[in-house]
Amino acid sequence: VQLVESGGGSVQAVGSLRLSCAASRHTHSDHCMGWFLQAPGKGREGVASVDYDGSTSYSASVKGRFTISKDNAKRTLYLEMNNLKPEATAIYYCALKGGRYASSWFLHLWTGRDGYWGQGTQVIVSS
Repeated sequence: VQLVESGGGSVQAVGSLRLSCAASRHTHSDHCMGWFLQAPGKGREGVASVDYDGSTSYSASVKGRFTISKDNAKRTLYLEMNNLKPEATAIYYCALKGGRYASSWFLHLWTGRDGYWGQGTQVIVSS
């Protein structure tokens, strides 16, 4: 499976962006998908995830401002980002892992192995 992100760019603080992640083909019927970010000089962090039964999880820093959604017919994952802050500046990656895993586990505990990753899309938020 190939994952291709799009929608990144430059925006001023409190602005909005919508990221998309298109999968090249249908995947396992049971899977988790999510968004992760990596800021300059920092490790990867989970942003938002959705699991096999549609349950979602968010990092504390984005809850209430970001919304993750999925269109199964289009094989596309979205991340609506509102009220963006400069600390959101990072490369955002889309990921997928087959199996029945809870969205919270996928977001916070998954090591990143045995899954699929996109190439990332840059988001820059200026103050």
